[in-house]
Amino acid sequence: MKITREQALHGAKAFSDYFDRFESIADYMRDQKLNAVSDMPVGLPGMGPELDLFNDYDMHPEDMNIEVHRMKQGLWDNYLSIITSHSNMVSVPGKELRLGVLEKNTNKWLGFIRLGSPVINMKPRNQLLDCVFTQDAKTARSFNQTTIMGFSIVPSQPFGFNTLGGKLLAAICCSHHVREMMNKKYPGMNVCLFETTSLYGSSKSSSQYDGMKPFLRFKGLTDSNFLPLMHGKPYEDLKDYMEGAVGGPIVPEDSSSRKLKMSTKIQALIKASLDGEDLKRYNDTIKNALSLTEKKRYYASSYGFSNFVDVVTGKTDKLVPDKENYDKHHLENVIKWWRKKASNRYVSLKNDKRLRKELEVWTGDKEIDIIR
Repeated sequence: MKITREQALHGAKAFSDYFDRFESIADYMRDQKLNAVSDMPVGLPGMGPELDLFNDYDMHPEDMNIEVHRMKQGLWDNYLSIITSHSNMVSVPGKELRLGVLEKNTNKWLGFIRLGSPVINMKPRNQLLDCVFTQDAKTARSFNQTTIMGFSIVPSQPFGFNTLGGKLLAAICCSHHVREMMNKKYPGMNVCLFETTSLYGSSKSSSQYDGMKPFLRFKGLTDSNFLPLMHGKPYEDLKDYMEGAVGGPIVPEDSSSRKLKMSTKIQALIKASLDGEDLKRYNDTIKNALSLTEKKRYYASSYGFSNFVDVVTGKTDKLVPDKENYDKHHLENVIKWWRKKASNRYVSLKNDKRLRKELEVWTGDKEIDIIR
């Protein structure tokens, strides 16, 4: 595939026009979300999914009855789309488990979790396990059978703010209850490593996952050398233009991760057709776009197993509980741990008259000033 210099300049300008608008990853994420929100239908008064979200802001954490439920994808997606700042991935390759955390007394949802197959290469994990799983088929297979990643861990708001809801959801991910749910859904799994990354990274000094020992521990920062994707009409216009330029599909219609592959191919076509000052300006655009990404904070949980490293790396399949920490990961103990922290937070906010009492959701007719 080849394109002309004029076509490459058109593509380079599209990249520049899109990415030069953003000064930070927060700006980029907000643009993504507002683009998605603009396509969301506006529900009739009193009939939206937000009615199912927890809204009893006078309920003390000690009085909450917490349950964890598997959810169907469509219902889970509807709820997540109105409470999270990031764009929701509807189609997810590999293993996945979608959960909702319910407050039983009110029958309202507190938050939502999506677990899935972990990414293959992660610098802090490689250091933690002293192993790179792309280098050996046997260890890669063992890794996929023992490790799950938290991709979405999102409390409804203001439940999250008032009572450390993000910590509750993250701790539930580290419970034996959820580990056993994953093992049951996928026979042959022997989960003993949970991992997740912060929404933000090096620009923030902390995350909702901090202060969660023994459940989660910070293990370092990820690499960040990837280009954010274009979205919405600018992406569709560039894709259509470039496919017209080459006379057909750049990436097969049925290709996995098609948008990522499409963007990579288009970047390569543009770069191959430019030189001199034109190429320098294009490279500067890409460099500026790369600067939007951050090294995210990486966190891991061993579920209280002392030999999880040996199990994940395939040296043994026999898990050994750690006498001090294993029982702490039972769901009832996880919730008890959260209640103590949440109660302190709730009482402090209430005494200071800083409890939030308005449901925060993204809807098609409302633009809210939050990023999470």
